Amino acid sequence: MNIKKIVATAIAVGLAVTLSGCGEKKSEKLRIAMVVKNLGNGFFDAAHEGAKEAAAQLGNVEIIYTGPTTPSAEGQIEIINSLISQKVDAIVISANDPNAIVPIAKKAMQRGIKVISFDSGLAPEGRMMQLNPSNASLIGLKQIQMASDAIGGSGEIAILSASAQATNQNIWIGVMKDLLAKPEYAKLKLVATVYGDDQSDKSYREAVGLLRSNPNLKAIISPSTVGINAAAKAVVDEKMVGKVFVTGLGLPSEMAGHVKSGAVKEFAIWNPIDLGYAATYAAYEFIKGNPQAKAGGTLKLGRMGPVSIDAKGEAALAPPFTYNKENVDKFSKIF
Repeated sequence: MNIKKIVATAIAVGLAVTLSGCGEKKSEKLRIAMVVKNLGNGFFDAAHEGAKEAAAQLGNVEIIYTGPTTPSAEGQIEIINSLISQKVDAIVISANDPNAIVPIAKKAMQRGIKVISFDSGLAPEGRMMQLNPSNASLIGLKQIQMASDAIGGSGEIAILSASAQATNQNIWIGVMKDLLAKPEYAKLKLVATVYGDDQSDKSYREAVGLLRSNPNLKAIISPSTVGINAAAKAVVDEKMVGKVFVTGLGLPSEMAGHVKSGAVKEFAIWNPIDLGYAATYAAYEFIKGNPQAKAGGTLKLGRMGPVSIDAKGEAALAPPFTYNKENVDKFSKIF
């Protein structure tokens, strides 16, 4: 082969490789990892559906849905370490602990990965934005109102939370305690706060413990979708329907039967599908370098419309919605 042919061949091969590289680059998808508190949790399964809907609309996004088998900060840290190695573009996390995950989240951000928290937030130094499903004051107020309405405004109440470190739960419980100090709720007495760690069996045992150790208990509030389901089952099993009412935050698909049994009069939740959808859109805006993706900015999150990010880097979607015997069947078919 003469020199001209060798040069021509080299140029052709080089051009083919270049064109092939361009083609590969075009087809590469942005990878957004959704790290949830634990797998097998109906709330986060619904959030995953929303994330997939957003990814389909955005067109060039792949969702990696992952989380520990049981809710722990250690499990989430291990997963984030793996995602850093995989060089994902963004991590969207509902944190089991607001502080323990910060160092690994910082490491991810130093590697160029956009980290935003949703539902249960990370401390500000560990994320670029926190997407709250609602406003903490509205969530706390809604739960106290529902408990008060269920028991005629007077009597002993208890709280069954998720883990003692869960950011969102603790903020809502703080709001509830502040409200109980006000004159309009003076006849409600909080006798215990217990933790089921977002595990069905532990939440059930804690609920049974509340019922047996507090004979005058009238209501259990659980700001946890796992806890409210377990507490309602405990009320039925302990034959306390009509004597003790359960309320809080739950999924219609899991709570419909408890509403029919009479253990629950009403409960509330935002739509986790909308939350997962909005969190995915927010992560996409950060990846794309939208100049509004910062404290004080406003992001357009697809069908959820615009959300404003406050000075702390937090944004809120919508107030919680109330479910009862009139509407629970309709929504139980959706999530």
